[in-house]
Amino acid sequence: MTRPGLSLATYLAASRLIPLAAPRLLARRLAKGKELPDRWREKLGEPSLPKPDGPLIWLHAVGLGEVLALRGLIAAMAGQSDANFLVTSTTRGSAEVLARNLPPRTRHQFLPLDAPAYLARFLDHWRPDLSIWAEQDLWPGAVHAADTRGIPLALVNARMNVEAYARRRRWVGLYADLFARFRLITAQDNATGRHLQALGAVVVSVRTSLKAAAPPLAADPQALAQTREALVGQSPVLLASSHHEDEFVTLSAFRALRQRPLLIIAPRDPSRGPEIVERVAEHGMTATLRSAGQGPVADVWIVDTLGEMGLWYRLCPVTIIGGTFGPTEGHNPWEPAGLGSAILHGPRIANFAADFCALHQGAAARLVMPDSLAAALAEDHSGMASRAKAVSEAAQGSLDPLAGELLTLAGLA
Repeated sequence: MTRPGLSLATYLAASRLIPLAAPRLLARRLAKGKELPDRWREKLGEPSLPKPDGPLIWLHAVGLGEVLALRGLIAAMAGQSDANFLVTSTTRGSAEVLARNLPPRTRHQFLPLDAPAYLARFLDHWRPDLSIWAEQDLWPGAVHAADTRGIPLALVNARMNVEAYARRRRWVGLYADLFARFRLITAQDNATGRHLQALGAVVVSVRTSLKAAAPPLAADPQALAQTREALVGQSPVLLASSHHEDEFVTLSAFRALRQRPLLIIAPRDPSRGPEIVERVAEHGMTATLRSAGQGPVADVWIVDTLGEMGLWYRLCPVTIIGGTFGPTEGHNPWEPAGLGSAILHGPRIANFAADFCALHQGAAARLVMPDSLAAALAEDHSGMASRAKAVSEAAQGSLDPLAGELLTLAGLA
């Protein structure tokens, strides 16, 4: 264990005040539907599941996409050991979707708030043999608490663009202190590696993105059969994880088509369904809402339900990746690729630049501009869909070396 420097020591002292406000804060979030009624106390360090017998590897990721990306790494480690796995996250949506895509020997809990008392309760119960943190979400108290107990730490799949680095560089002393406690740090790309080193990380290796090797998303067999029947005779196009800018571009392109396929919109925020209905009407088209029990009987079907992306990728031959026509800078293209859906995307892909580059090298994705989307939608993309699935399948198994290194850290290899 390394003694905390001034920045980390100050943070740890201040974090002792978190319990003064935490119960009230969580109660308000519960009232707004942002916490699960039967599980919110996990954020106070109170477990809702027993610890499994044998070795346990704890993995943390902040939200839905990051959590789902852990599944390939878990599968690789499970294939090389008899370990069990605990995944923690912070959002309700990540817990609900992971429950439908849970790898073997894996359970989920919410990460406790970053207060010493909550973390002690959490670690006393779970006693992990290894702590793995993904992407860029580090909780200083939790990292310090694990290190204090002699639990090996690893940071994997780190991603930090210019903006994220700029927000963190004022806290370089704190980050250098945290990174010194990690025995393994891997980044998704060279730029992230440079940013981590500028924040104090000494050794950073660039590895394959976890998202590329994640298993395909699951789909409920009954829902798949029913929806496939409802779509007989149609060739739907999916706008996945959409935002305002993506919807404007896509709806404008669809309005220009003489023969329109069914457009399915899966909004990033499902609560925006009614708002999108109005936007569709402004473009002279009609829409139905899945959340209201309505089927694909209009120009646009808004599938404003959570945890069903595996269903839509299986049913749609073409996917337009949301977030690529605005400041969001893209979403994960590997999910549709793994299920054989051709990939169209806009020019804003900074968050997944390396991933899109790999797909483009395999002729498995296509860049479209707002004024060329309509023409692209009129083309046959079946060949690109097949190539996308092939590129995704080739990435499976690429995490075996990393899995071996992590198991060695845990003393399990």
